[in-house]
Amino acid sequence: MTKQRVVIGISGGVDSSVAAWLLKQQGYEVIGLFMKNWDDDSEYCSSRQDWIDVASVADLIGIDIEAVNFSKQYKDKVFAEFLREYSAGRTPNPDILCNTEIKFKAFLEHAIALGAQIIATGHYARIRETGKRFKLLKALDLSKDQSYFLHRLDQSQLSCTLFPLGEMMKSKVREIAARIKLPNAEKKDSTGICFIGEQPFRAFLNRYLPIDPGPMKTWDNNIVGKHIGLAFYTLGQRKGIGLGGRRNGSGKPWFVFSKDIINNTLHIVQGHDHPSLLSSTLRGKSASWISGNAPQEGLECVAKTRYRQQDAACTFHYMSDCHFALRFTQPQWAVTPGQSAVLYNGDICLGGGIIDTTSML
Repeated sequence: MTKQRVVIGISGGVDSSVAAWLLKQQGYEVIGLFMKNWDDDSEYCSSRQDWIDVASVADLIGIDIEAVNFSKQYKDKVFAEFLREYSAGRTPNPDILCNTEIKFKAFLEHAIALGAQIIATGHYARIRETGKRFKLLKALDLSKDQSYFLHRLDQSQLSCTLFPLGEMMKSKVREIAARIKLPNAEKKDSTGICFIGEQPFRAFLNRYLPIDPGPMKTWDNNIVGKHIGLAFYTLGQRKGIGLGGRRNGSGKPWFVFSKDIINNTLHIVQGHDHPSLLSSTLRGKSASWISGNAPQEGLECVAKTRYRQQDAACTFHYMSDCHFALRFTQPQWAVTPGQSAVLYNGDICLGGGIIDTTSML
């Protein structure tokens, strides 16, 4: 009997390595695909070491591996959009765009060319098939859930995807890695944006975006300093403003609460709980829905306006196939244009869109 072929994205980390081992144990013919999405092999983002780890893992668990370079597609589809959004004063999430354009598009197409019927990744999320329709669910381990980053997947992508770790706790994954003696069993989880790695974010942006200083004003329009360029700040940012708590004698830290692109002005306030940092509504654009259809008008659900945020109760309002609005039960902190608002009904991810503004008008 011919085994079903599955191509898994394998990064050199412990999650994708254990996912590959699990698939092999379940009887699949497993091929590991190592994706090189960034050409700059620096001390901050070392694909060379990751490839060495992948080769070691593949040898141990007994699977074939292939390396494929998607760096051109990544720069054209993901990084270029990342720079456009920052230049426009917004704060994008390139990991979501990477999943849409690379991991579940370019990677999927390459896997099909290799004769795969299905693909797999080490993401923490679940897929449930109900009556030939597919639902994306949160992972069992909510502390590792990555459905937020996967909310733009559609029915065709979900129908041929496996998430082997969706039903597992991270501690169990580490336990398996140690038990089968994976060479990367104790490797630290990667953090931050993949092409930036652990290097200082502002230093990285400075390589691609121009310095454009302008006034830094308080909520009541008093100039208290100068910023280096609006692209280098995001709403809710505390570190890197350069004022400390010395102004007004309150000792409270400063936070960015808005950016005036037209006048090149950065607006800041003192105190984490300042009313200017809170929003009860938002408007979303570029909507994508897992089922293919927008939620029902007036649906009471929950949403995340950034990864790691607690679910926030809200009401969904339909505007068009690509636009929607949310009204929150409780005001949300630092809702940021460019980030994604992702909706859930219980554990089921409905989809979402890019935050356009905190106004519903």
